[in-house]
Amino acid sequence: MELSSKKVLITAGPTREPIDPVRYISNFSTGKMGLALAEECAHRGADVIVVKGPTQVKPDHPNIKIIDVTTAAQMYDACAQYFPESDVIIFAAAVADYTPKNPASTKIKKKENDFMLELTKTKDIAYELGKHKTGGQVTVGFALETDHEMENALSKLEKKNLDLIVLNSLQDPGAGFQHDTNKVTIVDKSRNVINFDLKPKTEVAKDIIDHILKLHK
Repeated sequence: MELSSKKVLITAGPTREPIDPVRYISNFSTGKMGLALAEECAHRGADVIVVKGPTQVKPDHPNIKIIDVTTAAQMYDACAQYFPESDVIIFAAAVADYTPKNPASTKIKKKENDFMLELTKTKDIAYELGKHKTGGQVTVGFALETDHEMENALSKLEKKNLDLIVLNSLQDPGAGFQHDTNKVTIVDKSRNVINFDLKPKTEVAKDIIDHILKLHK
């Protein structure tokens, strides 16, 4: 098997950042892309750990271990634990960029017409772990963009010390969140660009893993 004896770490799904005990900040990620990648890696012989935010999607393979988390901070802590021993790391989760600075311990009641919520930046998981990347590891990131797509993707590729970045645009019908399909562009460190047509996410996962294997020989 192509990934036999390899350890793969994948993040998947959204995070939820609590405002109070009943409300949170999140996004529309379903985790389908991350879980499709996990299934593909497991089918190719890898031992896979998925650090997964709150989603209904569940993998069905004995080689996949799920670590369930809720917040960006919890996802970072779990990834930091497994990162050093992983051969391939795929950052496919849609992690919140900001979290409420002082979540309320009780439900916030409706009072004034305006309500101000103070936010603070979450830790950038790919950026922070990229500082500790070794020569034997391959790291892959995702860039879901709405404008200046390639410019933003290339910036993330360099800043986060990634080997590949997978770009998808919300301008493309059928791509991104809440779809069983995706349309991606893969860019490597040499800025080679490969465009793919709209495909089921299971097929997109195969394309991505094929490119990872070219790097991890």
